[in-house]
Amino acid sequence: MSEPEPFYLPRDPDKGLYHATYSTTGPWFADAQHAGPPSALLVRALEQWPQPDPAVALSLARVTLEVLGPIPAGDVEVRAQVLRPGRRIELLQAEMLAGGRMVLQARGWRFAPADTAEVVVGTAPVIAGPEDAVPQQARPQGWLPGFMDMIEWRWLSGALGEPGPGRAWVRQRVPLVEGEEPSPLQRLVVAADSANGIAAPLDLRSWLFVNTELSLHLHRAPVGEWTGVDAATVIGPSGAGTVSAVLHDAAGHTGRATQALTVRRR
Repeated sequence: MSEPEPFYLPRDPDKGLYHATYSTTGPWFADAQHAGPPSALLVRALEQWPQPDPAVALSLARVTLEVLGPIPAGDVEVRAQVLRPGRRIELLQAEMLAGGRMVLQARGWRFAPADTAEVVVGTAPVIAGPEDAVPQQARPQGWLPGFMDMIEWRWLSGALGEPGPGRAWVRQRVPLVEGEEPSPLQRLVVAADSANGIAAPLDLRSWLFVNTELSLHLHRAPVGEWTGVDAATVIGPSGAGTVSAVLHDAAGHTGRATQALTVRRR
């Protein structure tokens, strides 16, 4: 059996050209990417955008990703720019195109560091670590292969295919880009976009509950390979839903994620 491919193969990185492999394809449609890997690829572009002052390393504190349509596997292009320049506060934007059509957009605020260690407040309680969690034994029936098999899932409560809130530790098995070690933030984005699957309230074989966006707020930079996602979903009466998740890493609570869902019968 061949080794699983990274999520992306570089075609011409200087021009922002990449190839999305089979590893990116999501559980809904065989020819479309799960939004986690492309979101992480755009966050990578934001992270790599030049710092305005080399002496002051700004870090991303908030990222919002807008899914503008199905994100096909295959060749994609990534672009980035600064929308609001500044030495201490900066707003960046990145976008992904497929076949000349924009399919995903990211905006991220970068802040300069400050020493607030003495006034830390409001963090969520620490959860048990991945070493105490139960591995997912098999992909649920009806969930398509690809991305789901490129992730290591360990559960503190719930499981893939089990309706209700879920609390899981998530780690990708393959690199985001061939030949690179993903940053902790890139890893966190891949995990955070899985919140609606971790807290899936409905049977995927009968219902679509797809997120059209992902919003991340971080009160500190994440660390390590594992991301803990403590997620819950609300489904409203007229085809909309929301997902809310508390995000953890090896050092504790690192941020929060939300998703807006469009919900309908298949």
